[in-house]
Amino acid sequence: MNWYLKVLKNYAVFGGRAQRKEYWFFTLFNMIFGFVLGFVDGIVGTINLETGLGILSGIYALAVLIPGIAVSVRRLHDTGRSGWWLLIALIPIIGVIVLLVFMVLDSKVGANQYGENPKGQVI
Repeated sequence: MNWYLKVLKNYAVFGGRAQRKEYWFFTLFNMIFGFVLGFVDGIVGTINLETGLGILSGIYALAVLIPGIAVSVRRLHDTGRSGWWLLIALIPIIGVIVLLVFMVLDSKVGANQYGENPKGQVI
């Protein structure tokens, strides 16, 4: 949970680096909260059945949009890539797979042009 809160505290920080743990824990908790809020929307009746969007889950999705993009950019920085690589996800299927591979890759050892290694280890 601390990793999730760390991302929210760095709400719109696009500079620097984010290690895998920070990115994937944020993604995990983000998905859990999204499912729970979607479930609550369904129970309360605040979901539009035509679009499949609910009020609570929609507000939550908008609230974490910027932090989600920011942590993704920082994760790409950690692998030595520009944040602009995030746009590769716009390419159907292939782009998402390439981006997933980038997010799974380990950090570049030592400092790179985006800052020090967040793991604090220099091998």
